[in-house]
Order: sequence, then C-alpha cells, then structure tokens
Amino acid sequence: MLNILYFIEMNEKEYILKIYEILDKNSRDEIVFLDKRTPFQFLISVVLSAQTTDRIVNIVSKDLFEKYPDAEALAKADFDDVVALIKRIGLYKNKAKNIINCSKALVDKKIPDEIDELIKLPGVGRKTANCVIGDIYHKGAVIVDTHVNRVLNKLKVVQIKDPTKIEMKIRSLLEDKYLYRFSMTVNLHGREYCHARKPDCKNCTLRELCPSKDE
Repeated sequence: MLNILYFIEMNEKEYILKIYEILDKNSRDEIVFLDKRTPFQFLISVVLSAQTTDRIVNIVSKDLFEKYPDAEALAKADFDDVVALIKRIGLYKNKAKNIINCSKALVDKKIPDEIDELIKLPGVGRKTANCVIGDIYHKGAVIVDTHVNRVLNKLKVVQIKDPTKIEMKIRSLLEDKYLYRFSMTVNLHGREYCHARKPDCKNCTLRELCPSKDE
C-alpha cells in the first residue's frame, strides 16, 4: 500500500509524475474516444464534440464524412444540408457554420501543427487544438475537458476550474513527452472511475494519493 504521508512530502512535479506513472501503468496502451479517420475528419469531429458525447459524434460524423469527406467538399456544402446531418448534436447550427468555414480556410492547405495557428480556424479553441497536435502530430498536448478538470481538482494537482490555466499549470509540471499520454489517461480515469456524481473510490488506482477520496 502506498503511504499517503510520503506523497504529501513530495513537491508538485514529483506528485504529478507519480500520478502519471500509476495511470500509465493501469491504462490501455491506446486510448481513443473518437473513431479513427483522416486528420481533417478528426479535426472536424473534435469541433463537433463540444458539449456532445463522443458516441453521438461518431454516429453523426460517419454520415457527414460519407457525403463531405474532405475540406474541399465540406467547404462547398449547403448549410441546411450540414445542419440536417448533424442535428443530433448540441449547438448544431453554430457548429455547422464553423465546420463549413473551417473547411474553407483549409482548402489546399495543411492542418496547422501549432496551437496558435490552429485557434485561428473557425470553431477551434485550445481544447480542439491540443487534440489535434497530440493525436495527429504527436506533440505535447494538454487536453482539458470536463473529466480532466474534475480529476485534477480532486487530486489537488490544481485548484482552479479555468481550462487554459489548468493547461498551463500542467505544462509547467510535466515534460512535453508525457503531456498527451497524461491527458488521455486522466480523461479515461475520469470516465471509468472518478465519476462526477458517484466516484468509484473503492476501485480507484489513485486512491492512496487522493486527498478527496470517499468524499
């Protein structure tokens, strides 16, 4: 059994690295939540995933990409037709506009591999940009969604809710080579154990570290 007093004496970098090591060891090798598709299709899928379950995005995007498989096709798409195809997801009208405009910006262009360039695209925020640089370009990425936010706050790695501030904090504590894997394992842990309503503290692999266990 891990000694909680030992971890209390750790500094922040040692503490988060221990969390990384435990989650990395206990998580599957490949963690994906959206269906594997082309880099362009992955980008659009992530844009669609805001405030929507991955399951619904995978269903909806399948039909979308069958009709509009690339930037050239989606850039020319009829707005009402795109709305009809993605109507099952949240904020579908706004997302339809964004993915069409994003496609127009990417016609005959490579998807940017830097966050500052990605967030210039319509509908692309820091979370989406980090997903892209992590999944497509295998760069250091910190993806802060509701699961990651919740888990890191319960572990007291951070005590803030702002996703950008959380991202910057994690970047200051972990080497780039660990960031994307850390994000994905924390996300998976939040989905499978550290639930919002009723955390499964009994079976949590981080139980002995967690200052919020059994709350």
